[in-house]
Amino acid sequence: MSNFRWVICGLLFLATTINYMDRQVLSLTWKDFIAPDFHWTDDHYGTITGLFSIFYAVANLFAGKFIDWMGTKKGYLIAIFVWSVGACLHAACGWGAMGIAGGSITALTTVSVWLFLACRLILAVGEAGNFPAAIKVTAEYFPKKDRAFSTSIFNSGASVGALAAPATIPLLARAWGWEMAFIVIGALGFVWMGLWIWLYDKPAKNKRVNQAELNYIEQDADIAKVQDRENVKEEKTIPFWDCFKYKQTWSFIVGKFMTDGVWWFFLFWAPAYFSDQYGYTSDSTMGILLILTLYAIVTVISIGGGYLPTYFVEKKGMNPYLGRMRAMLIFACFPLLGLLAQPLGAISAWWPAILIGLLGAGHQAWSANLFSTIGDMFPKSTIGTITGIGSMAGGIGSFAINKGSGSFFTWADAQGSAFSFFGFDGKPAAYMVVFCICAVAYLIGWFIMKSLVPKYKPIVLED
Repeated sequence: MSNFRWVICGLLFLATTINYMDRQVLSLTWKDFIAPDFHWTDDHYGTITGLFSIFYAVANLFAGKFIDWMGTKKGYLIAIFVWSVGACLHAACGWGAMGIAGGSITALTTVSVWLFLACRLILAVGEAGNFPAAIKVTAEYFPKKDRAFSTSIFNSGASVGALAAPATIPLLARAWGWEMAFIVIGALGFVWMGLWIWLYDKPAKNKRVNQAELNYIEQDADIAKVQDRENVKEEKTIPFWDCFKYKQTWSFIVGKFMTDGVWWFFLFWAPAYFSDQYGYTSDSTMGILLILTLYAIVTVISIGGGYLPTYFVEKKGMNPYLGRMRAMLIFACFPLLGLLAQPLGAISAWWPAILIGLLGAGHQAWSANLFSTIGDMFPKSTIGTITGIGSMAGGIGSFAINKGSGSFFTWADAQGSAFSFFGFDGKPAAYMVVFCICAVAYLIGWFIMKSLVPKYKPIVLED
């Protein structure tokens, strides 16, 4: 049996890594490089990250359907082309803002925010296609029992990208300017496009996949319906608005809405947190080591998390959905460690880095299994659409926490000792409030999901 499905999984991992590196350039440069140029506050940055989340949410609503319509090969190519162009265009924001604003500091701040928002819009539209395409490819190339593990591998690209970013982006910004950091990282997407054109095709049509591997991939289908090279049938799909009639769709929506914002909050704010609270800038040795440690923990632990449902299915005899939900309950407890990050941070900055890393690992393992529930419940022809709908909900949740946090931090900083929470004053108290919200979001989301879909109930369409 050939094993080309793992090469495809590697391409998905690489695309997700690039996706998150492009997303991270701003968070690793704004506080120490961009804000001094344009006089941004936390509220300005919160506006940019919050609206990026909304752009991403709206784009996801259409991205999944677009991927189902275009197919994974063309759809993925278009998505990564758009987001790579958007990533590179950020470099022009500085030059454009200086030219338009003239000598006015107020105009410079306002114009720069609007120009960055325009570039984030383009980035969001392209990046919205990544997960619908990747989840659809995973369903094409892996049987149900392997999907959580394969998803955890490619989904770990999010943490690997977040791990590679602090090791490269601040150094690029310091050496060549923050503009060049956007251009260099954005250009990686164009390299990936060449690999995708060369290597990808559907399993039944891919010459690198032999019949034995094709049979393994299609093991969940009835023997009479297994695809072979002489008989490839198109599967019926669920109309877009009909998707909202199913509780399975709403279960995925709730899971994404409750938890995506947590990951995005730490992705966007962790560098600023260590800079604000401990004085370690993103290009300092200690700042880089803290972020590297955080995402190294996320990367290592989250990959193993994708194997847990396979253990429940193969060793404990559970059906895929029940095994996945059992695993997700375990991972939903990891974020509770976030409650200790701020208190233990008084001892050392390493404690928040380690605890947030464990929280992030729990999120990534949770996310890999959450994505895989779509393949458990929905026909392959609709996976992109459902992924897009859920990712839209996740984007809305991310807008709420990022915009809300930016405004909250600016307000709390101005209040100083007049605002207290759990023994902290001012902005540290605001961080503690947000950490508490992040800590309990997963358990709340799990219980709502379980109440909506208590048992394994796949959707079967009539031929």
